[in-house]
Amino acid sequence: MKRSSLILTVATVLAPSVALAHPHIFAEARLEIVADATNQITELRNVWRFDELFSASVVMDFDKNSNAQLDPDELQEVGQTVLDSLQEYNYYTTITDNGKTIKVSKPNEITADYKDGQLLLMFAVKPAEPMPLKGNMSFGVYDPTMYTAMDFPTDGDLVAVGDQLNACEHKVVRPDPDEVLAQNQASLTDAFFNDPTGTDMSKMFATRIEFKC
Repeated sequence: MKRSSLILTVATVLAPSVALAHPHIFAEARLEIVADATNQITELRNVWRFDELFSASVVMDFDKNSNAQLDPDELQEVGQTVLDSLQEYNYYTTITDNGKTIKVSKPNEITADYKDGQLLLMFAVKPAEPMPLKGNMSFGVYDPTMYTAMDFPTDGDLVAVGDQLNACEHKVVRPDPDEVLAQNQASLTDAFFNDPTGTDMSKMFATRIEFKC
């Protein structure tokens, strides 16, 4: 079916089974958190680079003229498909503001590119409500279904942009899975392992950058 691979993986058409409780595709991510001169978080800029196997499947689904590459109009269709499909998953974005979960607004567009055999997606999202630089904030990217592994190869791929934000105390946190499991043994029930889509526990395993302003 048209778009089948992209919708199955990036858009995560899922069923509640153990087989889907671990990653099936892999992407390297870069996240820039931007603050302006008024001490507000203004946007989060994303770049996702997908593994070659998944990228090849996207080419197969969207290569209308069978030239073994993705032309500009085909790339635009890829971006639009992801734009429409990931809205219900908050574009894999996790934000907390002093313990409160913050949603993001739908981006204007998602730009797709295909380089060196890998699909790239680039887009910016904005917090759906004001976020002043005050207290404790956390930002990350993860797939709540655990179907797609979003990896930040280095701590430098989580970036603070803006003098005011850089002045805040900040650090990259890479949770140790064994420690997370040990510390949350009572909360991680069979329901989590059978259907992670029905919980928000998976974000405890996700790499994030934390700020104290």
